[in-house]
Amino acid sequence: MSRPSVSPAPPRPPLLRADGAVRRAAAAVRAARPGEGVVDWVPAVAFLVVMTAERIGAAERIGGRMPAALLLTAVIAGVLALRRRAPVAAYLAGSAALAAEAQWLVADPVSPYANLIGLYAVGLYATRARARSGPVLVLLGMAGYFADRTGGLPEIPGGVLFLWLLAWALGYATARRQEERARARRGLRHQVAADERARIARELHDLVGHSVNVMLVQAGAARRTLDRDPGQARELLTGMEQTGREALDELDRVLGLLRRAAAPDPVEGPAPSLQPGLADLPRLAARLAQAGVQVSVHLDRSVGRIPATVDRSAYRIVQEALTNSVKHGGAATAEVSVDRCGGGLEVVVRDHGLGPAVGYTPGRGLLGIAERVAVLGGTVRHGGGDGGGFQLRALLPLR
Repeated sequence: MSRPSVSPAPPRPPLLRADGAVRRAAAAVRAARPGEGVVDWVPAVAFLVVMTAERIGAAERIGGRMPAALLLTAVIAGVLALRRRAPVAAYLAGSAALAAEAQWLVADPVSPYANLIGLYAVGLYATRARARSGPVLVLLGMAGYFADRTGGLPEIPGGVLFLWLLAWALGYATARRQEERARARRGLRHQVAADERARIARELHDLVGHSVNVMLVQAGAARRTLDRDPGQARELLTGMEQTGREALDELDRVLGLLRRAAAPDPVEGPAPSLQPGLADLPRLAARLAQAGVQVSVHLDRSVGRIPATVDRSAYRIVQEALTNSVKHGGAATAEVSVDRCGGGLEVVVRDHGLGPAVGYTPGRGLLGIAERVAVLGGTVRHGGGDGGGFQLRALLPLR
């Protein structure tokens, strides 16, 4: 039996090949960088080499205690490699070895500085509760190092004590600043995620809510005219089909923008803005006219070019206000006017429907409008109109 032929995969564009090469090179660089474990061993090895050389230079004074001196040197320097993973235990072990060295061997002038680094690590890497024990650990280590061999109380120099406490305080303060920055970054990420969810919710509510409400009105009108005027019912059903197709197209476009915003295409770059604006208001009015709602649109020529964010938000405000007019007010006519007002853009939507109920509370649509206006630093008012119906007035700054 012959095997099915497989066509070779098409060659990748040069830009994609270059992008892949860059990513592989970046991954190789990241892999070549030393990890935390290697970095932790650097000071340990450095102190071990220097302290061992000092011990060999003082061999005459050390005499037969050289093996013990080298062992304590290895402990004092070696625990620095553990200063990140077990800072308190490493410091205690180093302090004990340092005290033993000072009491029973010749004191090494370098080893106290290794202990100082270990104390800084206690403040920096230990948990908050354990790091607070730093001053107590300092006093215990000082007491062992400066202990009087005759049994008297240790005499701890004030300057040395201050220097050790300062090293701990620097580590502790650095750790707390890092925690604050990490908390701020987490809070910022959560806020950005919440804002993005709210933005997506507003977009989908405005898109789906408006289209579904228009389709419901068209379906109701088609049902009522089906028997007495089949031609008009057919037109309404055709309009409903067109509204549904437009809604699906716009929904697909919004989802595509969100997908590309999350992962920009390496060839095409960031996704362009394809959201509707004030120039699309006549098309919005025509869609509502198919549902039997006559909307007159007045767009002042002085509006001219405005920021894209204001343009999109103004369109969505009008769309949601008209959706509320159809859904809640049962309006058959509505008026939309967009004018410049000082340094801002004034958007007014009036309908001649039932008007608001007594003591009404804003729903998701009006709350979404308020969020859009607040993001731009504008103001919004809504309520009963002068001649009945419902009126919404939003002022969006253009500066």
